[in-house]
Amino acid sequence: MNPPRRLEESFSFNRQTLEYIHHAAEQGLYEIRGLGAKRHLPTFDDLVFLTASASRYPLEGYREKCATKTVLGSRHAKQPVELEIPITIAGMSFGALSANSKESLGRAATEMGTSTTTGDGGMTPEERRASKVLVYQCLPSRYGFNPDDVRRADAIEIVIGQGAKPGGGGMLLGQKISPRVAQMRTLPEGIDQRSACRHPDWTGPDDLTIKILELR
Repeated sequence: MNPPRRLEESFSFNRQTLEYIHHAAEQGLYEIRGLGAKRHLPTFDDLVFLTASASRYPLEGYREKCATKTVLGSRHAKQPVELEIPITIAGMSFGALSANSKESLGRAATEMGTSTTTGDGGMTPEERRASKVLVYQCLPSRYGFNPDDVRRADAIEIVIGQGAKPGGGGMLLGQKISPRVAQMRTLPEGIDQRSACRHPDWTGPDDLTIKILELR
């Protein structure tokens, strides 16, 4: 049995990170896999709302209510989106999530008075029926992008990049490409599907303006 490796001190990474790097190198672990985040992320317990710091102090607390209602598109939209809370469900693709999961997110968002988002891969009928407010994403890959679904959506979100992997596209492993997912994306079954990180039909702010007008 080989003696345990002595880890050198590092100002960049702690011992836990170094141990993971050595373990991944020895075992050949692949970075893209479904094990969740590898670092501590904020939770709802870390959110602090300092409402009094953003506006004047209420004169009489029992008369002035604190409202969380949020309106999107009040300046330019003919039909602004009204939400009961300023927290929404971000886009997660059909394929990465199952149809049942997408429907569950729609039901939860409706129950909480907020919106959910389609993500890559298009809109499922289950998701549309379950969601009172559904945001349709326009992504660089255009997988599953359907003009009819755009008209059925309550709002459109143009994706510029992904916070989880800025500057890089996404990838859906082939084991998740079921016949239904493949049909919606017009791609072969069982093959890894990569999503582009840039939109194919614009290169700058001027092109983005044209795309917004086109979608409207």
